[in-house]
This record gives sequence, structure tokens and C-alpha cells, in this order.
Amino acid sequence: MFVMTNGIRETLSESKKFAKEICVLLKRYLHQDWGDLTEEDKQINDEAYKNKNNRVLARYETSQGIVYVINESYGNITTILFANEY
Repeated sequence: MFVMTNGIRETLSESKKFAKEICVLLKRYLHQDWGDLTEEDKQINDEAYKNKNNRVLARYETSQGIVYVINESYGNITTILFANEY
């Protein structure tokens, strides 16, 4: 299940461009494209995803700022938030 912060929700309602960007970055996330991370962080995510035992964090640049997609310890909830909401 994906959840989002109020900041993301409000910006989605105000910007069609941002809404499209969120759709694209979620597709990337679901295909294990972790976005704008170092190669080391991408490898850490790959291992966490494979072993289902640690947090997966992805980072994407959007027209409205940096967005994180975070799943804590491979739980059932994945959160979408702005970097300044972290």
C-alpha cells in the first residue's frame, strides 16, 4: 500500500505535471529503479529488496522538489514524501 504526506497530496491536486511525475517515479520504483542515489545506496536497496529485511529508500527529482519513496523494513506500507518532510 502506498501512502503520501499532506504536502504531496496538496501538490498533486495543484499540479498536473507533478501528478505525472509521481506516476513515472512510482513506476520506476516498482521496477527497482531507485532514482538519484549513489551506486552504493542502490546496491544496499537491491539487497534489502532481495532479502526483504531492511529499509528501501528511493530519491527522485521533480518539478516541485526532491521526493522520497520509503519502505521501512520491507513492510506493507510505502510512503511518498518531500525531502523536507523527512
